[in-house]
Amino acid sequence: MFDMGDTAVGYNLRKAGDYTVIDWTGEVSMSVAPEAREQILECLEEGLDLLLDLSKVRQIDSSGVAVLVEGHLTAKKKELHFGLVAPSRAVMSVLKLARMDRIFPIHKSIENVEF
Repeated sequence: MFDMGDTAVGYNLRKAGDYTVIDWTGEVSMSVAPEAREQILECLEEGLDLLLDLSKVRQIDSSGVAVLVEGHLTAKKKELHFGLVAPSRAVMSVLKLARMDRIFPIHKSIENVEF
């Protein structure tokens, strides 16, 4: 878990079939965005198809969304899969406000992932 004062994000890395899944919990904000970015980019550098389970994220800010965008673009360049799984209501509202819900592959559950 990254703990930066009031803001913390927890994560768990696991495999689900052909995908590597990062489960995030808590808040994804400017104070933890560099570490979150590093997680994503390390997985993509290893050539892993990546899913981010955002079902337990309470809050995400613009820096968190920027991390997701960078991950998506990096995966695209490397011809890897990158998708979001079960974003929480708070995350979906930010993604919709920024119109990013049209950019990312968003899946209801890991079992329903199709690219």
